[in-house]
Amino acid sequence: MGFVRKQPGFEPYLALIVAVGQVVLSQGASWGQRAFKEPLDAMAYVLLFVGPLAILARRKYPVTATIIALLATYAYTWLGYPLGPIYLAPVIMLFSLVTHGLRRIAWVLAAVTLAVSLAYSHAMSRPGATGLFHDLAITAFILLLMVVAELARILRERRVQQQRAVEEETRRQASEERLTMAQELHDVLAHNISLIHVQASTALHLLDDNPEHARTALATIKTASKEVLGEMRSVLNVLREGAPRSPTAGLDRLEELVERAGLDVTLKRVGSRPLPSQVERAAYRIVQESLTNAARYAPGARVTVRLEYGATQLAVRITDSGATTHAVLAEEGGGNGIPGMRERAAALGGTLTAGPSGTGFEVSALLPLPEENS
Repeated sequence: MGFVRKQPGFEPYLALIVAVGQVVLSQGASWGQRAFKEPLDAMAYVLLFVGPLAILARRKYPVTATIIALLATYAYTWLGYPLGPIYLAPVIMLFSLVTHGLRRIAWVLAAVTLAVSLAYSHAMSRPGATGLFHDLAITAFILLLMVVAELARILRERRVQQQRAVEEETRRQASEERLTMAQELHDVLAHNISLIHVQASTALHLLDDNPEHARTALATIKTASKEVLGEMRSVLNVLREGAPRSPTAGLDRLEELVERAGLDVTLKRVGSRPLPSQVERAAYRIVQESLTNAARYAPGARVTVRLEYGATQLAVRITDSGATTHAVLAEEGGGNGIPGMRERAAALGGTLTAGPSGTGFEVSALLPLPEENS
């Protein structure tokens, strides 16, 4: 892990605070330790400013800056100047190394600092200034600093991981939404283009012999083309980043779908209850795809669309009586209509079957529903 900036321009303020703190507090420490420490002189002030200057470079040269700050602290200590505030910069530097991932180097430098401190306390010992308790206090302070830094590093990494997890989940949901919208766009295009093609073929066939019926077919083409443009605009708006979600097709629009199907369709509803939006959308698309297939492969057929609203599932059944005229689009290749309907049902935990039924064809889907609130 690299050395990461906390925020632009933060180091100068921190360095200034540390510099003022070390100089001012060291002057107070000098007065308190005047009996056994050297007074502050020009060299002492130079060494007091080395640590804050090293903080300015920690962003680009973290290890080098930390070593320089520690060396200045060692020199200050061994020259006999007042102890205490001089350790503020090294504490910050070691803490930063750990929290930004340079843990091994930080622990090595902490161990060196402990060794130097213990060596100094014994080499420059005075009565009551050294001993086991003194050594343990120094060791405990350095260990506490490193443990707190490790805890801060762990918390920081957890926050980063949580943020990444949230971002990944957001991207995943966006991808799933776009995939759903792409499927919606496919279904809209497949249905309306097939309807337009059927009606155009009918209009061409009847144009000379039955112009009134041809006019009806052309009117259906106009309505279907307007519908497909509107739905395409709605779906594409959702695919655009940050666009507001437009209402999607639901069962309240089945009558409109039936009217422009170009078939003799009977719509039956058994019962009624509120449905989740995803179930409504799936049921609508299943009916839409079934009517598209009937228009393509069974022109002239009588079609029955039956919806049964149960307590735990929605039953959708579309049956046709079989073609009564030549299927002008039957030879133009198959698509993914039935597999797509099965995928929609399976995505909701439901089932879908499709196959011949008498002289015609039947599509039957069972979509699970949540329990109604009493």
